Amino acid sequence: MTGGPRPLAVFDLDGTLAGTAHRQHFLQRRPRDWDGFFAAAPQDPPLGEGVELALSSAAECEVVYVTGRPERCRRDTLDWLAAHGLPDGRLLMRSNSDRRPARYVKPEILRRLARGREIRMFVDDDELVCDACERAGFRVVRARWATPSAALRDAQEREGRT
Repeated sequence: MTGGPRPLAVFDLDGTLAGTAHRQHFLQRRPRDWDGFFAAAPQDPPLGEGVELALSSAAECEVVYVTGRPERCRRDTLDWLAAHGLPDGRLLMRSNSDRRPARYVKPEILRRLARGREIRMFVDDDELVCDACERAGFRVVRARWATPSAALRDAQEREGRT
């Protein structure tokens, strides 16, 4: 038996575990309807490949969820994770006022998590985030099982909301 903590498996939510296609229309408007976009998140369908990976990772790793969703979405997000049978784990969210692109926020969070723990893998669908995390030295699994959204990618880069 080892004395150290289990390694971490870190999962993004939107586009990795949760399908967001049904709420993309909120981001295609000008101005973007962020309140509508996040209010529709509890209806996200689970993405089978991502859920299976999270469940299998939980056998050896502690699962952590990292999302660009704002802190005000915490209750809905925790309820969604539980309703879809995802493993228990810490949920790290951005502050309600943080508008930095996820490609800056997520590597920063991973570096903080890695101070005392091995990060076995980081799973995300955003190519810019994946590239940044690989450059920072993390093992990345690119979640390519959801249809990418140009509107979401543009919103993430320009407005840093998810």
